[in-house]
This record gives sequence, C-alpha cells and structure tokens, in this order.
Amino acid sequence: MLLHLSDLHFGTEKQACLSAIENFCLQHQPEVMVISGDLTQRARFVEFYNCKQFLDSLRIPYLVVPGNHDISLYNLWNRFFSPFARYQFFFGELEPTLETEHYFIVGVNSIRRRYHTRGYISLEQIQKTNEILKQASSEKLKLVALHQPFYTPPDDPHGIKDCPVLGRMALDNWSKSGLFGVLHGHLHKTAVYDLTQIYRLNVDHPVYDIHAGTATSYRLHKGLPNSFNTILTDGTVQHYWFDEETQSFVLHMDSVLKHHKDA
Repeated sequence: MLLHLSDLHFGTEKQACLSAIENFCLQHQPEVMVISGDLTQRARFVEFYNCKQFLDSLRIPYLVVPGNHDISLYNLWNRFFSPFARYQFFFGELEPTLETEHYFIVGVNSIRRRYHTRGYISLEQIQKTNEILKQASSEKLKLVALHQPFYTPPDDPHGIKDCPVLGRMALDNWSKSGLFGVLHGHLHKTAVYDLTQIYRLNVDHPVYDIHAGTATSYRLHKGLPNSFNTILTDGTVQHYWFDEETQSFVLHMDSVLKHHKDA
C-alpha cells in the first residue's frame, strides 16, 4: 500500500487528523508515503520543523515535493533569491526518486517563484523524468508526484489556470514510458481522472490523474472533510475521509483502477 497525503499546511494543522494518520499507519503499515506539496502554510521555519518531526515519527519511507505554500509569499527577498532554502534545509532534494518493492516514484518540482499558484514544468524536467521512468521495472507501479493537477473539470472554478505549463507535453512523453499515474494535491479535494481518455494519449493503457484532499488542515474545500488516498499494489485507488464521530480516517470509496499490465 502507498499512502498519498497532500496539503498538510502545518501552521493550520488539526491534531485529531495527525493522530488519526498515526493510528492508520500503525494499523496498515504502508510500504511508502508520498506527500504532494504544501507541507506548510507560510513556509516558516517552525512549520517545516513540525512537519518533518511528524513525518519522521511515522517511520515509513516517504517522498515529498514542494507546493506553492512552501515558498514565502510575503517575504519577497526569500521568495526571489532563496525560495526553497527552508524546504531544502529539512527535506533536501527538490526532485527525489524513491523505489520500493512495488512502487517507483519520481518527484517533480512544479513550483516557480514568479507564479503564485500555477505550476510549471520545463523541457529539461520532462526529459529527465522520462529517462528515469524508462529505467524503472515494468513490474512496478510508476508514479510521478508534483503539486498541481494535470486536469480540472470544466465546472471547477480553478479551471486550467492551475494546471502546470507544458503538462500536456509531459504526459505525452511520460505515458510512453509506462507511467501509471500522477499524484497531486493543491485543490483540497479528492478525484481520479483517466488522462488517456481526456487527452487522447497515444498509449494502450490508462494514465491516471490522482488528486488528494488536505489530510490535516483546517483549510477545507467547500465543506469537504480532511482526506487522503491509498494506492494498492494492483493499482486500486482508495479514498479515506476523516470521520468526526470516530476521529479516524474511514474508507469512503473504491475507484477500481487496475495496473495496465493486468487490464
């Protein structure tokens, strides 16, 4: 099982959700965790510190990528001259790669200091990520993690303005290297979309856009509960929503998405 968290927004975190995630990990023992950005609310030192302490305490291998909240919004000097200094002090690489028994995950940094919310992927990042994906075993679920989504439905108020620049080009390349899905956050709601159908990708297997809600923050989207995803080794995506009555994350819905090799 892969545990997909996003938008922790430390500085606005709910202790009940942190405790519930701890209990979930003790019960299910995920193989790996991916946190797809917005670790903090305002990129403050103490927020990064508390986030790092929490993730380390779970004792599960994890991969993180930055979100737009992980660079300073109001301190313009830090934003333009050292936007990722605090993030890297605690979490190191901006684009890590993590391989486990069943998963191969590539982190991509889609955050740019000149953009407030919209993501950006460069040609160099597309090529580099593609080469890494090609090297991964076809027996593992190949995933890319970055903060902004590759698709939002037409009725979403965010529209395409928050989808990363060159995202379509990235998909065209990565899908041909066996990509199973892209892990996102940013919008604070759960969703799964088949990008192969939406963008008519020239591959014979589905590529999924997997959105996670905010796992721990008070900053909820239109009354939706806190949530996270799990991805099983066969490619099944599960959504867990926080239940106020039991103070735990409970399975909300199964999206039966099987690995393309079994389709």
